[in-house]
Amino acid sequence: MPIYFDQLNRPVDLPSMSKRIISLVPSQTELLFDLGLDAEIIGLTKFCIHPREKVKSKVKIGGTKTVNINLIKKLHPDLIIGNKEENERSQVEELMQSFPVWMSDISDLESAIDMIKRVGELAGRKTEANILAQNIDSEFNRLNVPSCDLSVAYLIWRKPYIVAGKGTFIDAMLNKCGLTNAFDKERYPEVTAEQLSVAKPDVILLSSEPYPFKEKHIAEFKSLLPEAIIKLVDGELFSWYGSRLLHAPDYFKILINELKSAKSQK
Repeated sequence: MPIYFDQLNRPVDLPSMSKRIISLVPSQTELLFDLGLDAEIIGLTKFCIHPREKVKSKVKIGGTKTVNINLIKKLHPDLIIGNKEENERSQVEELMQSFPVWMSDISDLESAIDMIKRVGELAGRKTEANILAQNIDSEFNRLNVPSCDLSVAYLIWRKPYIVAGKGTFIDAMLNKCGLTNAFDKERYPEVTAEQLSVAKPDVILLSSEPYPFKEKHIAEFKSLLPEAIIKLVDGELFSWYGSRLLHAPDYFKILINELKSAKSQK
């Protein structure tokens, strides 16, 4: 059997062609479908929502951090694809005892593109994956935004407030937009209303996921930081590191222009 290394540098023994794939991560599920692996995908999480029509017919094996291991065993996959951050380590290690498990580890655009290429190769879609990766890279090269001197707090949760900090894929995407993270803490720190006020970000971005921020929440942050620019943003385009990246640069261009315009009006 061929041996592939995952992004944790683990060797994974796989059959020559995987025919029964389970995906434990929404963005990677969408990637597998976009690579034409509809028939090979036999299971996915309840959070795997794209492509909407295709995921409906697939077996749901729980959440990203609460997978149903007994159900997975009954499905007899020959490949499971997960992610270091999004999946629960103990569950992944248990699955590794019975099945080939390939893990991604994504922190920036480069590691996302590397993941796309590797998944394409191990799933028998090398050409398609390479073309997709090249197109994503080209779109981001066209983005090429200089720093716009705006600091940003990117909120992913409410009660308690949680922001995307350094070392995250979201932070890497903010940098691609020319924005500076207002918080130097690593990963996803909890912050208080007082800490938000002290950080005094020029911009507060309220993500559509995992917490579904809506228009009604804008006033809450306006009361904390009256001078800040507050905008709702599409969390999938900031945090999904699969084929959805192809659409992120155009979205970022529009957002950057809106933020610059709002700043000039203050």
